[in-house]
Amino acid sequence: KQFKFNIKSRLSGTLARRGEIITPNGTIQTPAFIVVGTKATVKTMTPEQVKDAGAEATLCNTYHLYLQPGDELVSQAGGLHKFMNWSGPMFTDSGGFQAFSLGVAMGRGINKVADADAKEDSSLAKTRGNQVAKITDDGVKFKSIIDGSAHFFSPERSIQIQHNLGADVMMAFDECTPFPCEYTYAKKSLKLTHRWLDRCISRFNATDGFYDYNQFLFPIVQGSVYKDLRIESANYIS
Repeated sequence: KQFKFNIKSRLSGTLARRGEIITPNGTIQTPAFIVVGTKATVKTMTPEQVKDAGAEATLCNTYHLYLQPGDELVSQAGGLHKFMNWSGPMFTDSGGFQAFSLGVAMGRGINKVADADAKEDSSLAKTRGNQVAKITDDGVKFKSIIDGSAHFFSPERSIQIQHNLGADVMMAFDECTPFPCEYTYAKKSLKLTHRWLDRCISRFNATDGFYDYNQFLFPIVQGSVYKDLRIESANYIS
């Protein structure tokens, strides 16, 4: 209801632009550096210090807050803004990065940032014994990093948890495509992210009370380093 994105200026001959994201809890000047407060706190800093440092928005982690202290407890406390005493705009991620970091990336020394010297690894799709996350078509099976207990995130569950947390902007549940990976893996990952996005949107639209919170759902553009996949993802979301 109170969300807008305005482009304030463009750099002629390039794709560069400056804009502003208007949320119910304040405005973010873009491009923006978003401060990460994984478990509703920015390490070593108070919310007042974060604001004084010039931060306009924070991002908290759905997976970690779900495990501890729990999204329902945060909801009972009035949502993340009250829980962490942050009055500005706030984002929550979806848990998709944990599917990557605790799954195919665990113990392999790979990441989601391109490395010109990295080589393709056809074994990425294989499950290793030390992984604590496994991706299926329905969602992601997790083991808690706290006590090893089993948990499951579907796109619908991720949206519900983020709704309970109450951030201004929630993210669609996606598979964070690893790098390096072969084209066929990236293609499969992209299609999975698109299917999950459809389910996230359906859950968001079908749940009573979502719009009363003035929350907004952002999709994720995936596609690895393959140009045609990046374009396909962007076109799908647009």
